Amino acid sequence: MAELTKSPIEDFDWDAYENGETAGEKSREELTRTYDESLNTVKDQEVIEGTIIALNKREAVVNIGYKSDGIIPMSEFRYNPDIKVGDTVEVFIENQEDKKGQLILSHKKARASRSWERINAALENDEIIKGFIKCRTKGGMIVDVFGIEAFLPGSQIDVKPIRDYDMYVGKTMEFKVVKINEEFKNVVISHKALIEAELEQQKREIISKLEKGQVLEGTVKNITSYGVFIDLGGVDGLIHITDLSWGRVSKPSEVVELDQKLNVVILDFDDEKKRIALGLKQLQPHPWDALDPNLNVGDHVKGRVVVMADYGAFLEVAPGVEGLIHVSEMSWSQHLRSAQDFMKVGDEVEAVILTLDREDRKMSLGIKQLKNDPWENIEEKYPVGSRHTARVRNFTNFGVFVEIEEGVDGLIHISDLSWTKKIKHPSEFTQVGNDIEVEVLAIDKDNRRLSLGHKQLEENPWDVFETIFTVGSVHEGTIVELLEKGAVVALPYGVEGFATPKHLVKEDGTQAKVDEKLNFKVIEFNKDAKRIILSHSRIFEDEVRSEKAAERKAKRAPRKQEEAAPATPAIEKATLGDLEALAALKEKLTGK
Repeated sequence: MAELTKSPIEDFDWDAYENGETAGEKSREELTRTYDESLNTVKDQEVIEGTIIALNKREAVVNIGYKSDGIIPMSEFRYNPDIKVGDTVEVFIENQEDKKGQLILSHKKARASRSWERINAALENDEIIKGFIKCRTKGGMIVDVFGIEAFLPGSQIDVKPIRDYDMYVGKTMEFKVVKINEEFKNVVISHKALIEAELEQQKREIISKLEKGQVLEGTVKNITSYGVFIDLGGVDGLIHITDLSWGRVSKPSEVVELDQKLNVVILDFDDEKKRIALGLKQLQPHPWDALDPNLNVGDHVKGRVVVMADYGAFLEVAPGVEGLIHVSEMSWSQHLRSAQDFMKVGDEVEAVILTLDREDRKMSLGIKQLKNDPWENIEEKYPVGSRHTARVRNFTNFGVFVEIEEGVDGLIHISDLSWTKKIKHPSEFTQVGNDIEVEVLAIDKDNRRLSLGHKQLEENPWDVFETIFTVGSVHEGTIVELLEKGAVVALPYGVEGFATPKHLVKEDGTQAKVDEKLNFKVIEFNKDAKRIILSHSRIFEDEVRSEKAAERKAKRAPRKQEEAAPATPAIEKATLGDLEALAALKEKLTGK
């Protein structure tokens, strides 16, 4: 074994060694100075770079080239879950040495001190940055970017609408800075911008290959009241609600659901191919083509009411095959009502096919045809002279329209309401909705209308009135109404008469008033016109006229006697007695 030969240090200071000094020529201060110079020179409140030399769940050990290593909580690295040993990070020196001799560092403060510089640089350079989503807020999310709280709008999280914001809390994602407000220190970022940039290339490729009639697979991206948006792989298209199904669709969600994958056909797109119209029902055969070929006019069908309108109802007799029941085909009645009076959406209805056009894909239906037409045997059911109870439907100035049964209408002329009352408008006699007894006077089968009467249910009282209210007879009456042309007078037995103004003058020269009870003389009676003309003035005028006539008659009597006396051969002088007798007769006549 070879011997190791060591040569002694020529300038070794043995005296110093004996005294316990081992530094040789260099003093301890020199050694300390040399050691210190070999380390980085650091200052408090300074930002420098360090290297991660150890990691655990709670903290990271960072070497900044100082005499001791610093420890940083892992919570400050939440924005970067991929951090690992050997990574270089910025640190802020809070204290070079605390009470325990520990170097105190902060990564969060280091980021914050340079955050605005980095944020502005990221905006200018269109740089992709990382951020940690801290929590939800109104309209979006709060994201930690370089130690600054930035706002991520909900519309900028993804290209498709977000339904669950909470699923993003606690995640680290890449973003682009889209807006900075230096005054208010606000930063708006977007993750959607990154996706759009990637999708733009895909979109151009897809759009360049689009053709009408092409069938593509897509994903339901959004559902609205008017249709469904489909993601075709970076390009959106719209299926309008009318193109979802051959049948009626009240809500698109009845047909599709979010995130559902389905095949669609391209119906149309604009020149720039930004608006793409898609169809779903077009991939299915038209229901009219599958309709039973043996179905004909007159056949009975059953279906469900899918749409209601005032003019009718649409009945779905097969999926995608509808027929219209017009309101006029819902009842034999000629009084058109709203279709809602007969049925509502969802009702199961049986109907008769009235028209069927397979080429134009139209069908008209009726439900009144399920009942017999009441006018087919109208003469048997409602013969002339028969009496019935009818319901008042409405009025006109000339009469009352009534309905005896559904589909059988009639008119009572205003003159056939009452024998005695002078009715100006039917509303004075009855009301809409009331029942009224009628007698059939005539049948108009072509126009489906009956002529009816109400007064015919009683005997004509004018046959009796003719014997009571004879011309010249005097009756007590009450003035019930004053008009320009005269007055209406209520007479006994419920009959009314009429007197002109000149026949309303009383004996004292005044005019008769409403509610005044007086004697009236009948001066005209017209049975056919049901008219009685009266006069109050004629009563005392006739008396005066009678007295004057009597006076004239009395004056003419002596002359006739003289003319009738025999001629005497000689004129004799009147005696005093004769003069006295003549005077007495004159006084008597005058008195009368």
